[in-house]
Amino acid sequence: MDATRLLKEKKFWIASFIVVWAAALQGHMMWMQKQDAFQKKFGNQIENHEEEDLSAS
Repeated sequence: MDATRLLKEKKFWIASFIVVWAAALQGHMMWMQKQDAFQKKFGNQIENHEEEDLSAS
């Protein structure tokens, strides 16, 4: 009976939404840091190819 009452309360859904949003934001930020680290390690391949083409001509 307490579970059904809990599911009907707006505070529960708002708190759940905030927790899920925060977790998604943290996951997105971790993914962005991973992408930045990869780009710093390997560079941008498109820019490298353009620089090689310009220096060859």
